[in-house]
Amino acid sequence: MKTLIMLLLLAVAFVVVKRAMAGPSVSAAEADERVRAATAVLIDVREPDEWTGGVAGPALLCSLSDLRGSRVQWKAVLEANKDKELILYCASGLRSGAAASILRKEGFNAVNAGGFGQWSRAGLPARKP
Repeated sequence: MKTLIMLLLLAVAFVVVKRAMAGPSVSAAEADERVRAATAVLIDVREPDEWTGGVAGPALLCSLSDLRGSRVQWKAVLEANKDKELILYCASGLRSGAAASILRKEGFNAVNAGGFGQWSRAGLPARKP
C-alpha cells in the first residue's frame, strides 16, 4: 500500500512540475484564433523526422535542437516575428514549453500550445510538409 501511495504522489508531482515548466499556455482553438488574427505565429518545435507524420496547417517548422544550437531555422523567423506572439507546440507539450521558456528569457512573447495531437483533435487544419 505504501508503494502505491508513493507512486501516486510521484505521478502527481510529475504532472505539477511538467505544467510549471511549460509556463503560459493556450488551447489549440485559441492558437488558431490568434494566428488567423495575424497577432501570432504557430511554430512546430519537433524534430524534422517527426514532421513527416503531419504538422499544423499554418505552422512554421523550427526544431528545438536548432533553437538550442546554430539557429539556422530560427534566425529569420525570430527577426520577422519579433512583435508577434510565438505559439509553440511539439508532440506532448514538454519541448514546446522548454522552447517557450528559452524565448521568454530572450524577451519574446512565447507561449505553449501543447502537443500536435491537441491540434488534430480540435479538427484544425493539418498538412504534410
